[in-house]
Amino acid sequence: MDTLTILGILLLIAGFILAGIEMVLPGFSIPGISAIICLVAGVFLLADSIMEGVFITVVILALMGILMALVLWLLSKGRFRSPIILEEEQKKSEGYLSSSDLKYLLGKKGVAKTDLRPTGVGEIDGINFDVISEGNYISKDTGITIIKVEGSKLIVKEEA
Repeated sequence: MDTLTILGILLLIAGFILAGIEMVLPGFSIPGISAIICLVAGVFLLADSIMEGVFITVVILALMGILMALVLWLLSKGRFRSPIILEEEQKKSEGYLSSSDLKYLLGKKGVAKTDLRPTGVGEIDGINFDVISEGNYISKDTGITIIKVEGSKLIVKEEA
């Protein structure tokens, strides 16, 4: 084997490793760009003709599909820790509320902390909530009343 062939193989291996790293990390950044550069350079160094380059590219794409399936399988089985999955639990005892817990706010009165056009922040019982006005503009520091709770949406109207 000559030096260019060995360099081409090393570039392909580096490209696959960098692509695997990119599949685990969120976003598209340096490992992904470097993987593309390494894989393209590896194809150019290994291919003697256009048909051979096309064949190597098809093989690389097939291997990338297998690599992606493997990484997804490992992530789903918990073998890798994904940086985009929240690990902490949000417990009610620690102050977290689910959307179904907001029904108790129905009919409560508060104050618009920001202008509601139609969304903004309202303070109810000393706690800030994201609220949606009934459709009308409500200016800051105006009294509001919660008239409807739809999931996590708190619909308010201006206090009369």
